[in-house]
Amino acid sequence: MAEKPQPVKVLYCPICSLPAEYCEFGPDFQRCKPWLIKNAPELYPDLCKEANEKEADKVSQQLQSVGISSADGATSSAQPGDISLSKQEEVKRLPGGKVKKKEKQEVVIEKVVRNRRKCITIVKGLDLFGIKLSDASKKLGKKFATGASVVKGPTEKEQIDVQGDISFDIVEFITETWPAVPETAIFFIEDGKKVPAA
Repeated sequence: MAEKPQPVKVLYCPICSLPAEYCEFGPDFQRCKPWLIKNAPELYPDLCKEANEKEADKVSQQLQSVGISSADGATSSAQPGDISLSKQEEVKRLPGGKVKKKEKQEVVIEKVVRNRRKCITIVKGLDLFGIKLSDASKKLGKKFATGASVVKGPTEKEQIDVQGDISFDIVEFITETWPAVPETAIFFIEDGKKVPAA
């Protein structure tokens, strides 16, 4: 006579309430990882390796910050200034290891032709100098007797669109109206290349 089949015991994750095999497909795999390493290491051997590598990295960083040489024989002379530099670098790092670059203070002027004859002059970057874009668009519209408006560009940053080709007169107007903007910080985009106005 055949044996009775026994019920399968399934290990459920208390965090996402899924079986441990399916945690990686659940809503919050990052929170499940510590529990999986502790209770189900045979299901995710890569997690165990990853956790061991992180521990080794933490220990080597602590040793280097104190000034003790690491296992490969390289010594580091830690100075108080070095630690502050590493903290500043951490602040600029984004998720995924990307580094956030600080925006350069520059005004970019671009001429866009539409419908073969009509031009729009786009002014980007005035807000980086502390200039209110709505006031700037009003002044540009009055000076050149055209329509000027503040719009969001393709990068979700606000820019000023001025009707007409005023790209050569605009540099002098910007430097006279707002002395905080130096002429060396104004650039034109011609044929896809950034060209200094000065």
